[in-house]
Amino acid sequence: MSVVVTGATGHLGRLIVESLLRRGVPAGRIVALGRDVGRLTDLAEQGVVVRAADYTDPASLRTAFAGAEKLMFVSGSEAGQRVPQHRNVIAAAREAGVGLVVYTSIVHADTSDLLLAAEHRVTEEELRDSGLPYVLLRNGWYLENYTAQLPTYLAHGVAGSAGDGRVSAATRADYAEAAAEVLTTDGHAGRAYELGGEAFTLTELAAEVSRHSGQQVRYTNLSVPAYTALLVSAGLPEPYAAVLADADRGLAQGALYVPVEDLEKLIGRRPTTLAEALRATR
Repeated sequence: MSVVVTGATGHLGRLIVESLLRRGVPAGRIVALGRDVGRLTDLAEQGVVVRAADYTDPASLRTAFAGAEKLMFVSGSEAGQRVPQHRNVIAAAREAGVGLVVYTSIVHADTSDLLLAAEHRVTEEELRDSGLPYVLLRNGWYLENYTAQLPTYLAHGVAGSAGDGRVSAATRADYAEAAAEVLTTDGHAGRAYELGGEAFTLTELAAEVSRHSGQQVRYTNLSVPAYTALLVSAGLPEPYAAVLADADRGLAQGALYVPVEDLEKLIGRRPTTLAEALRATR
């Protein structure tokens, strides 16, 4: 089995490569792709095949996918550019005769009205139309989206537009394990997995931060325009701030909630909880 992993220079892609290695996939049968192969030197030293590839460069993709039996297609990170980039990936995979494409999408991509979901929905449609066997890993929010903001929470509290909505977040490592399971076992083609950990509200997030820090932290619920303005005042570009605020708007309406069962079954254990992630971060 040869597995090509795109985005291996990113957090999730690298974790997927590492999970494949832990599962006993021979290093020489794993191909790690990235735009800057210098960041993959340590993987190359372990015997992983390293190739340069760029979603905007179809020729590089065709070369990188040569001989691939399975393709771990980690979605691009450039919002607004994903559709043309993803079309390049799918076309190159079809030309290479890839036996299975595993794509990292977003929860409820086929029905979600989140701004973030639109490009994933188009990509899923393109995969269905391509004739390639595929699996959809509809990943929920990363717990790291929250744990990375601990200094801000401790200084200013938690703010958002999520109301009492529940978010089914999990660690990147848990999502990577789920991907590795799909890549190394049979029976997944044509499936769409809705993946997320144990759900919590942002009020519960603030309470957990308080409990682990010993400092009182509160959640302030804002309107979507007010939260967008707050993010812009913190230095985020307005279009990106609008997407994040829209995600909270969807969170309030249940758009980022999924049962934990799909992720739990794939990784064979209970996913990392918010409390555990906070403890590890601290």
